[in-house]
Amino acid sequence: MTEPDTEAKRAEAPHRREPSWSPHLSARPRLRLAPFLVTAVTAGLAIAFGWAMWEAYMGAPWTRDGSVRAYVVTLAPEVAGQIVEFPVKDNQFVHKGDRLMLIDPRDFTIAVSHSEAAVKQAKATLENTEIEARRRQKLVKDVSISVEEEQTYATKAIAARAQYEQALADLDQAKVNLERTEVRAPVNGWVTNLLAQRGDYAHVGQNVVSLVDADSFWVDGYFEEIYLDQIHVGAAAEIKLMGYSPILRGHVDSIARAINVPNAQPNHQGIATVNPIFTWVRLAQRIPVRIHIDETPMGVALSAGMTATVQINAAPQNKTLQIPHSAKP
Repeated sequence: MTEPDTEAKRAEAPHRREPSWSPHLSARPRLRLAPFLVTAVTAGLAIAFGWAMWEAYMGAPWTRDGSVRAYVVTLAPEVAGQIVEFPVKDNQFVHKGDRLMLIDPRDFTIAVSHSEAAVKQAKATLENTEIEARRRQKLVKDVSISVEEEQTYATKAIAARAQYEQALADLDQAKVNLERTEVRAPVNGWVTNLLAQRGDYAHVGQNVVSLVDADSFWVDGYFEEIYLDQIHVGAAAEIKLMGYSPILRGHVDSIARAINVPNAQPNHQGIATVNPIFTWVRLAQRIPVRIHIDETPMGVALSAGMTATVQINAAPQNKTLQIPHSAKP
């Protein structure tokens, strides 16, 4: 390059302007930081969510192996006969004391009348024999009759009284049988699985009507034994039924103290039956925990046998073993 050209470039250099500030240039560092912030926030939320799930599923005892239970009262007639009245139908709600069925009472009414007549006859016989016995007792003092004859009439009076008392007992039994022709509901509940109908012959001791006790519903939760140290009587419980969205509230009523042990069953020779196991696998047993239902939301119809998920809100309590008074020496 020639010397004049060099001097010309030097003359132009002072007139060149430095590049001015641009917002696009300063935004580049921020754009580079944004992915790290998004990743950090996402990771934090994931950790928080994972911790919440851990506390929900592992912190508090819970099980999906739960079922709704209820007492079922089976009603079998105590007298036999044809059913002449049957005013209930299947799945009907009945109140305590409502009539469920009536067995033909005619034979039992006749039996009561027969027993009443027998009582009158036995009473008349008793009165007559007692009068004769008193008369003979006076005569024996006057030596008009022998002592043996006096004792014979006294014995007849005792026998007559026994027959009178037996007649009274038969009358009471006949009245009881007449009352038993009318079967009434012993509890509030629902008639379930009704198969009998009017005109059927009812046999003594044969189940005719079954009632689901409306005041006896509870939930059995089968918890793994690893959770038992966190479950205490009185602890609050939440119950989620498979068929309903609302949560039922309850509390731990009791914990079962025994389950079946297959290894303890002897065979036909009296030898212990021991099942083989894998040494490195140990399966936790499930222990029934009875949950008392404190609150049932509106619209929830409980049925025995429903599937339920149960969670116990465990609270720290004194773990001292409570020995029942009957077990203390």
